[in-house]
Order: sequence, then C-alpha cells, then structure tokens
Amino acid sequence: MRGCVRNSKALAPTMFPRLLFDRWGSLLGRRGLASAGEPHPTPLPSQARVVICGGGIVGSSVAYHLAKLGWKDVVLLEQGRLGAGTTRLCAGIVSTAKHIPIESKMADYSNTLYQQLEQETGVKTGYVKTGSLCLAQNQDRFISLKRLASRLKVLGIRCDVITPKQVAELHPLVNIHDLVGAVHVPGDAVVSPPDVNHALVVAAAKNGVQIHEHTSVNHVMVQKGHVTGVETDRGTIDCDYFVNCAGQWAYELGLSTEDPVSVPVHACEHFYLLTKPLEQPLQPHTPVVMDLDGRIYVRAWQGGVLSGGFEKNPKPIFTEGRSQLEIQGMQEDWDHFEPMLSALLRRMPSLDSCEIHQLINWPESFTPDMRCIMGETQTVHGYFVLGGMNSSGLSFAGGGGRYLAEWMTYGYPSENVWPLDVKRFGTLQSSRTFLRHRVMEVMPLLYELKVPRWDFQTGRQLRTSPLYDRLDTQGARWMEKHGFERAKYFVPSGKGPCSSLAIQYLHALSPQGDVQYNTKLRRIQTESCLSHLETTLTQSKTFYKPDWFDIVGAEVKCCKEAVCVVDMSSFTKFELSSSGDQALELLQRLCANDLDVPVGHIVHTGMLNQRGGYENDCSVVRLSKNRFFIISPSDQQVHCWSWIKQHMPSDSQLQLEDVTWKYTALNVIGPRAMDVLSELSYVPLTPDHFPSLFCKEMSVGYANGIRVMSMTHTGEPGFMLYIPIEGTEFIGREALLQQRQVGVRRRFIMFLLEDHNTELDLWPWWGEPIYRNEEPVGVTSSSAYSYTLERHVCLGFVKPPQTDPGAPTVVTADFINRGEYEVEIGGHRYPAKAKLYPFSSLFAQQRRRKDDMELSSFQGK
Repeated sequence: MRGCVRNSKALAPTMFPRLLFDRWGSLLGRRGLASAGEPHPTPLPSQARVVICGGGIVGSSVAYHLAKLGWKDVVLLEQGRLGAGTTRLCAGIVSTAKHIPIESKMADYSNTLYQQLEQETGVKTGYVKTGSLCLAQNQDRFISLKRLASRLKVLGIRCDVITPKQVAELHPLVNIHDLVGAVHVPGDAVVSPPDVNHALVVAAAKNGVQIHEHTSVNHVMVQKGHVTGVETDRGTIDCDYFVNCAGQWAYELGLSTEDPVSVPVHACEHFYLLTKPLEQPLQPHTPVVMDLDGRIYVRAWQGGVLSGGFEKNPKPIFTEGRSQLEIQGMQEDWDHFEPMLSALLRRMPSLDSCEIHQLINWPESFTPDMRCIMGETQTVHGYFVLGGMNSSGLSFAGGGGRYLAEWMTYGYPSENVWPLDVKRFGTLQSSRTFLRHRVMEVMPLLYELKVPRWDFQTGRQLRTSPLYDRLDTQGARWMEKHGFERAKYFVPSGKGPCSSLAIQYLHALSPQGDVQYNTKLRRIQTESCLSHLETTLTQSKTFYKPDWFDIVGAEVKCCKEAVCVVDMSSFTKFELSSSGDQALELLQRLCANDLDVPVGHIVHTGMLNQRGGYENDCSVVRLSKNRFFIISPSDQQVHCWSWIKQHMPSDSQLQLEDVTWKYTALNVIGPRAMDVLSELSYVPLTPDHFPSLFCKEMSVGYANGIRVMSMTHTGEPGFMLYIPIEGTEFIGREALLQQRQVGVRRRFIMFLLEDHNTELDLWPWWGEPIYRNEEPVGVTSSSAYSYTLERHVCLGFVKPPQTDPGAPTVVTADFINRGEYEVEIGGHRYPAKAKLYPFSSLFAQQRRRKDDMELSSFQGK
C-alpha cells in the first residue's frame, strides 16, 4: 500500500461529514435543542422526569424510545457536541452475527430501525443493505459459524452457510485460497453513524425531548437510595430517573454519584484504515467481510475500503481518567496496526497497490465479559445504565435503547435481557486494575474462536474458598463464576482423585486416633478408588467429545457408588432476621412457596416478579422463628440482594446480611455419605432421625456449630413450583394463577438426544435450535452428557412456532407430547425425546433397565 506512513495525516476532528455539525446549528434553539456555545443558550429546566447523560447514538436512542413510549419532560445532556465522541468515528457496520441471542435480537431491531429512520425524519442516514460475510480458515471456525447460523435462523434472521467459491462470487477482492467456508448474512448493513444519531435526535426533539449540548454532569444526587436530581456545570435539574449513557466515561460518572454506582467499563484504543478510491471503485453494496481468523473486518468506503480489527495486544487507555477533548489528540500507530494491515493484504492482495487515506485511532469501551451493560443499578433506585458496547455500539444502540426504555416504563423489557443486566457484576469486577487487565484479554477475544467451557485467564483467584490450595495440589482444573474459583474436574496424579479428596476433607474434621473410624475410612477408600488415568489436560479445544470426558465419568462413578465431597462455597448465602415477624412476612411476599414452616425445615422456592417469572432461585432455611438462611447460585448474588432490598420497608426492623464469606460449603454425596457423616458426628442420620429438607446445627469431628442440611444441589434435573391455592399473598401469585388457568406461552423442557454418536458427532453445549415438527420452537439453554442415561440431555424453553398462524398460543402438555423433536447442532439435526416431569423417573427407568440387563445376562450363563 502506498502512503502508509509518510502520506498519513493526523486524525482530523471533521473526518466524517462536516454536514453533521452544520445541521446542529439549524436545529439549535428550536424543538428543544440548545447549545451552551450560543451567545444566548437556552437555560436548563429546573425539573425533569428523566435526565439522560450522553448525546451519542446510545443516549439518543434511549431518548428517542422514551419519547415514543409517551414520556414527557425528558432531558438529554451532552458534554460536547452531539454525536461527536465515539459515534462520530464508528466504522458504521450493523451486524447481527452475535454469539448471544439477545444481542442478535438487539442488532436486528437496530437494523430495522435505521432503515426506516429516513422515512420517519427526512434525514438521510446512509443506510445501505450490504450483507456480511464471516470467513472460516479452519474447520473449528467453520463449525462455530455453522452453530451461529443455526441460532440466527431460529431468530428469523436469514443466514446461509456458503462455500469459498460463493464467497468469491459475492466479493471481488477476497482471496479464498485458504478458506474452508463462510456464513453469509444478507440483511446486514452499513450506515453513517453521525447521520443516524442526527435522525434519532431530530425525532426525539419533535416528540418533546429537550437536548442541551456543552453541558457536563458533575454528579447525580441521591436521597435514601433514590435518584433526586442532577448537578451540572450549568445548574441543577431535579429528576426521578437518571440514565448513564456516557460511554467510556460511564465508569467515572458512576463514581461521581453521591452513592457510588459501579459501571465496569474500560476503554482501549481501536484502529481502522481508510483508503482512497480504488482504480475500480468498490461498489457501496459490496458485502462487509469479517475475517475472524485474520482478526480484521473490511467494508466499502467511498470507492475504497475501511478496515480495522481486534489485535492480540490491545492498548488500554484512560485508566487514570481523562477529558473527552483528548480524543482529538489520539495518534496514529502504524507499528501497532501492522499485523492487521498484513492480514488485510493476505485476504485482499489487490489492495497492495492502493493509496492510503488515513489511519484512524479512537477509543472504544469494553466490559469484563464481552457483553454490554444495561438496567437499573443495585445501589440506587432510578439510576439506569446502557453502555459497554464492546465495539458494537451502532449494532446495539437501537435495540438497547428500546429495551431500556421499556424497562423504565413497564418495569421490564419485552425480551429476556438477563445476560446483559448490570447486576451480574459485583464490586470485585469494578477496580481499575482489574478492568485494565481484563479488557486487554476481552478485545482480542471478540474475534477469537470460543469453544465450549472456555474461561477468562485474567483477573483470576479474586475469590477462593479455604480449600483452594488443597484442591489445587490434588490436580484441580479451575473455572471462574462471578469472580469465584470453582473446580471443574481433577487430573489424576497416580491415584484416584475423588477418593483421596473425600478422605482428606473428612480427615480434617476427624479424630485421627479413632481406630474404628480409620478402619471404615480405609474400606470406603478402597471401594471408591478410581481407575488410574495418566492424562495431562489443558482447556478443551473442541466442539466434539472433550478430553475430560473419561475423568468426569470416573468422578460420576465415584459419586454414584461411594462418597465424594464437592466444594460449593461459591454459592450465595444471606441471613435475614428481624425482631418480630417482619422477616417471615417479607419472605412470604417474595417467595412462591410457603415459608411458615417449623424451625429447621428447608424450602426450595423461587422469588417471582409480577409476571410470574423468576427473579431468583433459592433454598431458604428457617433457623429460628425470626431468622432465615437464604442460599442462591453464585451469579445471582448481586441480583438477589438487590431484589430483597428493593422490597424491604425503608424503616423496617429487618436485617439482611451477606454471609457468603462466613461459611465454607461442602456437599457430601454418594450412597456412603450417610455412613461417613454418622461416623464423624456420632449422630444417626437415617431418614427417621434426619428427614429430607431438614437443617440441624451439630458437631462433625472436632468442628462445632456446623449447619448440616439433608439436601444437595446435584439432585435429579428439573424444578417445580408449588402454588398456594389460598392464604399467603406473594409477588407473582396472580400471574401464576392466571397461567394455571389460561396456560403458559413457553415451557422449560428436557430433551434426550437420540441417534447421536458421543464419540464422533458434534456435541450440544448451549444455544442449539429446537425444532418441533420441522418448525423452530426454541433454543437450548444448557446441555450436558448424562453418565447415568449414557446420552446427552438438553434443557430449553419451547414456545409455539411463530410461522404457523393456526398454532396454539400456549404450551400444554399435549402440545409437548404430540410433537416430533429435533435438536440442530452445527447444521445437522438429531432426533430428541421431549420430557416434561418428573425427571427423576428417567433415572429410575434407566436403573431398572440396567438391572434387567444384568439379570438376563446372569440367567443366560
């Protein structure tokens, strides 16, 4: 390429159409738009219902959708010029090829919105439906893309798996010699981001939104945990709601709140190249190319190309906090961009003779888990966030703005946005050091091949149980959940790992000199010993049968035939207490099951919302009359705490304490678990003395005050809701009663794969489309191999097909039982049997089948 260094120019602030800034002048002073740069700027209102901070495409989308939903007194503030930050320099690609379904839905809605904005507002948005090509240079990448294509089709997004030859037919410049295939998404598009932002602002202003430029938010005012107002450099605005759409400055803005709010985002430098028009100008409708293995994307731009990427060694920026004005001074770095330039020339060799126009460097904000952030914050009611777009702000802005506006209006959005909820993060993910290190891993991962069960490598060992070192020396391989290290499996080192771990844990609690105890322990160790597995494992790198399959199978065998100990310290644990009956009354309102049980009893229950859907899944132990112990999954810690606090009276006598750190949780399972615990505690633990779902504080070995509960978190798969017919009122009760009367629109179903070869076929992991009678009806939420059933088990929600107008609107047992089901894995469909309940009967049938086989085999001898 010519002119790649000498002829390059520093980044000009007017790189994208100067018309953008000229247009603001024609709008200032009317339809609610105002600029502090004017001789007589329009004064700020003293009061508003909601204040939105950030005039980029994300904040403008929120304002647009709130106005569409009928909100009045909406104020949008921008510290500089509208759309003059990251929006101005965005590459302009609207791609629906996302690996999380909710993000694909957001992008699909954005695509539709941007296409119709010109007709709605009269503002040209530069919308061109180009389609996109996701390229695969190896079979693993091709499998990943085929899995993606299956999910997009279920969402109603057209997507085709194509050959390298078809790629060449669609794009004249692509070198296909090293490709094995690709995925073509015809509906993807490109736009002019500043013009889209301008159209959103025009539409919002027409619907009454007041917009003020050059107005900085100093901090958000809070009283008793609620937003009360916003203090700016031009005055104070009283308000009930505040929306943080400040992009890369969202983190600092959150800290400036009177009650600090955590918005875990961090910026990195992002580069793309612009060329001058080619000798044969590239047509505007040429598909966008995403060469994932080359880490680059390429689109047509004014007869030439625009090409950027996600390098392996990103450059985090603004860790110490910076002024937005410094964006204008970000410099070119050709040495840093060189690997992406080389990848571009390998993929499109004919560009070698083209002339470079400019190398653009601008900041993009990223989150710790590569998913954007939205929702109401944990600590401040009325404080909402939408940001952390991971370089997909244009694709997500339309859908994200819609869902957040619905959330603020109705209390919940029209789609399940649980994976994006800001409350999935805790304080551990909010330090600047953690964020700086994590985004250096996140940015390359955007185009990295992500196989099932992969884990982040940065920011690890933030939370460990007291047993971490002991487990690690025994060969534990670790995964991270909500910042907590959890053992996935154990690599043997010359002896059965499961037995040695169980014995070591119990030895720590045991009287070492007890001859009777040690004799029995040796017998248990002998009976539970695993086969010797001389294997050194790393993280699995396959979509097929994983390399840990036999090791986990041996561990399952140990659990089924002897005794094992599982460290479950990562589970969330709260204690709720009160001086009177307030604790019971609150839980009766929050939980679907009756909590007025005798002391010592355990209740599995759900905390529901007004629609009858789950907010939290938990087990509740009544420790005393007015004291309860609440156990929830690890990743629900912040969400569960927030939900309970939200419904606690402000002047109550209730005390809620997070005691996760105060207890180590060990799950002792297996047919000999009762024998071991009885031996250690000298207490009979038979069902007559220790019934199911019961809790008793007792001594185990030398340790006192241990809460022993007759339950496990590894029982038969499935769940049940027990709905009260009369008496106790709880949130969601009316919705559940209505669901029981009219039915539910989707249902959680278990599927057993058939005609699936565990050794040779691709495995299901999650997100696989579910078909009923050839019609898509859902996707799997999780999948795993059952060593008991000796086949794969998939779980997922099923709803009636949307393509059939005559289909029922609710999912009945008859609808489930009469269907023929298939699960699609990487483009191939496998028959599956749907199971409603009880799931436990499946395992009982399997055990009887095995017993019958063993009996027939014995009789035949």
